[in-house]
Amino acid sequence: MEILAFGVQADEKPLIERAFQGHHAIRCLGVFLTEDTAPIAAGHEIVSTSVNADLGAPVLSTLASGGTRMIAQRSTGFNNIDLDVAERLGITVARVSYYSPYAVAEFAWALAMAVNRRIVRASNRTRDFDFRLDGLMGRDMHGRTAGVLGTGKIGEAFARIAHGFGMRLLGWDIAENPACMQLGMAYVTKEQLLAESDLVTLHVPLMPETRHLIDADALKTMRDDAILINSSRGGLVDTAALVHELRAGRFTGVGLDVYEAEAGLFFLDRSLEPVEDDTLARLVTFPNVLVTSHQAYYTEDAVGQIVDTTVRNVLDYTAGRRSENVLVPRS
Repeated sequence: MEILAFGVQADEKPLIERAFQGHHAIRCLGVFLTEDTAPIAAGHEIVSTSVNADLGAPVLSTLASGGTRMIAQRSTGFNNIDLDVAERLGITVARVSYYSPYAVAEFAWALAMAVNRRIVRASNRTRDFDFRLDGLMGRDMHGRTAGVLGTGKIGEAFARIAHGFGMRLLGWDIAENPACMQLGMAYVTKEQLLAESDLVTLHVPLMPETRHLIDADALKTMRDDAILINSSRGGLVDTAALVHELRAGRFTGVGLDVYEAEAGLFFLDRSLEPVEDDTLARLVTFPNVLVTSHQAYYTEDAVGQIVDTTVRNVLDYTAGRRSENVLVPRS
């Protein structure tokens, strides 16, 4: 059987091909799964997709009519998949429910430290042999407060690093994490966390209940000199409201590895094309904002685990087994 993998990055390709060797043939495509590219999958029973694939009703219908019966998504998030339609069409869906939480937590900290210490600005200056320190002053993290929205595995990993810095820890989640409490984390309301935190980081899944978790009201609750980090899902932040606050001169720094309208932009080279997204274009002009292209998960360790789990999901499907990774079971 040949499996068709969409949205494969150059660094991922050898890992995917090596992992599937001895199991199934796999064809890796750099293009992402969309309504336009879905017909390519005709004749492939199993399709593997990336987090930015379009798996809405039209794409799923095209896949089903072409003979696809299983989707192996190479990510934890699945908000891009219409699971009800997949079930109605008889398409099995599996995801990667776990991979290295350290990859994302460490990258979130990289963003936090970069905006706090003005690393990008300093680097750009020194390339022009400008070695002034004007405008580069940051703050010690030691003794300040880190607010962690979402204290699962990634949030816990972030909190452990914050604890190492000697920070006060505040947490918000539907369930308290005993490991975080052992670090001294106090669970509080979202409003209290936002009002008291010097650093706010988001580690919750994107669901209808969490969409725009950081909206206009939440942003106004935050301290004027706070740092906001989002390495989870772009839809957690109301970007238009964030731009409004940034225009008012608020926040020491904002680090975003995700963006709510990133589909069709992130993972692609748009450098020679006109910028059609006015909100994103305005966002990247702020000197205290750092935007990266959804790369927090992108380490050899995490991607290796993602690929290995994807292989297991495919083998489970062909063997008729069901695991905790299955979102829509085989009919």
